[in-house]
Amino acid sequence: MMPPKAASPARGALNLLAALLEARTGQQIGHDRAWRIESALKPLMRERGYETIEALAAATAGASELATAAVNAMLNHESSFFRDGQVFDVVAEAARDYRANATDHRRRLRVWSAGCSTGQEPVSLAITLAETATGFDEDAAEIIATDVSDVALARARSGIYSQFEIQRGLSIRRMIGWFEPHGNEWAVKRDLLRHLQYRRMNLVADPLPGGRFDIVLCRNVLLYLSPDSRRLVLDRIASTLRADGLLVLGAGETVIGQSDCFRPSARYRGLYELANAARPGIAAA
Repeated sequence: MMPPKAASPARGALNLLAALLEARTGQQIGHDRAWRIESALKPLMRERGYETIEALAAATAGASELATAAVNAMLNHESSFFRDGQVFDVVAEAARDYRANATDHRRRLRVWSAGCSTGQEPVSLAITLAETATGFDEDAAEIIATDVSDVALARARSGIYSQFEIQRGLSIRRMIGWFEPHGNEWAVKRDLLRHLQYRRMNLVADPLPGGRFDIVLCRNVLLYLSPDSRRLVLDRIASTLRADGLLVLGAGETVIGQSDCFRPSARYRGLYELANAARPGIAAA
């Protein structure tokens, strides 16, 4: 009987880096996608002078700043404005219904964009709410956006996007209406950007944003989590929703088989509502 093959140094390094990512963020990279780790880290290796993935992995063990930089590099920051545009149409519908049916017109609509990356989703939300019949102002709505990456959040807070980024998902009308030239780039107009609150947050481990939300968007985040972490995150999100709150997931994500807290919304296609608003931990208002 042949002895099992020892893991190659590169494989061991990739496993170490994958474990670092999971420990810091809860996100997993499967063995069949381990190639993505080295690809994502090549720019950091060039910048810091590491010739091999093994050398970089070894250095992260004793360098907190380098480990943080490696984690940020491995995170997927893929985003675009109005990604899956029909989602924002449904959010606009829900926002109009909320304003029309609210018994307390002083209460603001509260929206949470979880895993906001470089900010395209919360900016798209702000534009959506501004373009609804009721309009958008700081007394009518509040948007909180969170992400685990400090690098992505710095980009989001700046509100500055390249010509390539600005063309992904934005019509000319919206580009001219909500952005202004910033050298060779484009900047979100300050009147819109000031309504967005960006915060660093690990969905698996960090304290949740305070208060209750009417709508939570957590799109294309669960895909990277283990089954246990998905259940945990969905349970945590459920605890932040008002009794009539809504959850928005990515096109390839579902609550089915993941959580008993949610069911498909009876009114808003593709969205989810609480399965039992009366269960402990769920607020009615």
